Amino acid sequence: MPQNDATDLRTYSYLGPRGTFTEAALAQVAEAEGQIWRSVNNVGEAFSDVANGVADGAVVALENSIDGGVSAAQDALATTPGLRIMGEYLVPVDFNVVARAGTTLDQVTHLNGHPVAYAQCRRWIETHLPGHTHIPSTSNVAAAANLLESDVADAAIAPPTITDHYDLEILAEHIGDNINAVTRFVLVTMSRSIPDPTGADKTSFVAELPVDQPGALLDMLEQLSTRGVNMSMIQSRPIGDELGRYRFVIDIDGHIRDERVADALMGIHRFSPRVTFLGSYPRADKAPVRFDARYDDDVYIEARDWLRGLISGEPNPEG
Repeated sequence: MPQNDATDLRTYSYLGPRGTFTEAALAQVAEAEGQIWRSVNNVGEAFSDVANGVADGAVVALENSIDGGVSAAQDALATTPGLRIMGEYLVPVDFNVVARAGTTLDQVTHLNGHPVAYAQCRRWIETHLPGHTHIPSTSNVAAAANLLESDVADAAIAPPTITDHYDLEILAEHIGDNINAVTRFVLVTMSRSIPDPTGADKTSFVAELPVDQPGALLDMLEQLSTRGVNMSMIQSRPIGDELGRYRFVIDIDGHIRDERVADALMGIHRFSPRVTFLGSYPRADKAPVRFDARYDDDVYIEARDWLRGLISGEPNPEG
């Protein structure tokens, strides 16, 4: 993408180099069109750019439909103060095996690949390259580019479009374990603003358990279930100060301005010693959030009005 150094442009960091799935996700961010796109080497650098003001936002992979949560991104969200998710974007994932000209599949003993991509292709790799050694790479594109810079690896896992950018040959196509694989990316900023509710929203937060005892997680999650709030993702991550201490990265359906979601978050805040709100934002699939009518906003408002009336001494004809 052409880049302009004009001072009035915003900067968005993404895991590069050009041609990565992260760049494809950034291309979906409407406000990033025509702005400066800054290629970085890893997720930590992307988050650091935002936290330090080098970039106005960063697009990072947060979850994959095959391999689950991206731990580096989840840990950074949990531990970097002030980060907020402003939007999510879905990118279909497909992979090929590529190599230098003249290489055949039976010659591949060292395979370069990003760890997430490698995990998504595990079945194919174990079947066709049973004796290989995996060499981790910082990105899918870098895995392929490294083939032209060194002979450490014989082949690489790369996006299907990689041969448009590099002089490499395709040894195998569509090697992903699931043809419906999708990676979920998020746009992260330091903005305090919250996107307006759309009716098709998601809220993300991180919560720690108050104690390590039986039923502690269940007690926390009941704050959601008793308010009719659906949880779409939960991922445990070690806090790191001692064994047995975990934080939970959680996605729920709905927006913080929805009464049921706000009430659930307040319940979790009362329960947990630390809750980090990561943002409420439109769902990438635009699927409307469905919930029982008992948890509609009007029900909460009516209940508060009823209680307020009791406290102020108003008649209560319905008992």
